[in-house]
Amino acid sequence: MGLSHSNDVIITQSVAILVDGNNIERSIHERCGNEGAMLNFDTLIPKLIVNRSLNRLIYFREGRKISNKLAERLHQNYHGSVRPCHKSADIPLSIHAIQLASKVDTIIIMSGDSDYIELVHHLKSEGVRVEIAAVKETTSALLKEEADYFHSIVEEDWFILGGRRPQPSRNKFKRHPRDGFKTRNEETSPDSEPEPNDDEKE
Repeated sequence: MGLSHSNDVIITQSVAILVDGNNIERSIHERCGNEGAMLNFDTLIPKLIVNRSLNRLIYFREGRKISNKLAERLHQNYHGSVRPCHKSADIPLSIHAIQLASKVDTIIIMSGDSDYIELVHHLKSEGVRVEIAAVKETTSALLKEEADYFHSIVEEDWFILGGRRPQPSRNKFKRHPRDGFKTRNEETSPDSEPEPNDDEKE
């Protein structure tokens, strides 16, 4: 009697998603010219995970004031957490990534910042699969090359909060050598994420 073969492949990989909130927020704001744009995790996370299991989701964001609705939504839907950062997110995100390297199979870094190139290289040397999820137009080419896979964050992965008018990105943003872009008034930019109304899309 011959052996039977199944076409189904059982995937047992666990994934940690680490989000550089400021970088991604600036990316989608520049891409659509609207500071009311926010990530839609309900559509994005399933696309990133596919048939793997989510081990950890941490959203790093500079500033002390963090949207309670964002934190609650990530906790309820994904057991995720929001971590405020004193300055930029690259150092605390990198520390958490290294700490998680022995606990997961894949780490997805949600940022297009070239500062993460060395982190990606280190994690891969430890046997971790590293993927980058970011807006293509504002992502470092070297970062994409170093990663095992690149997920392009596109228009369907964010939504626009109501009551905000689009602003031309050329008047609001300029290129920056470190992370690819920077607001002209970044020093005075709000630390808190916009609060959606109850009747707006979560």
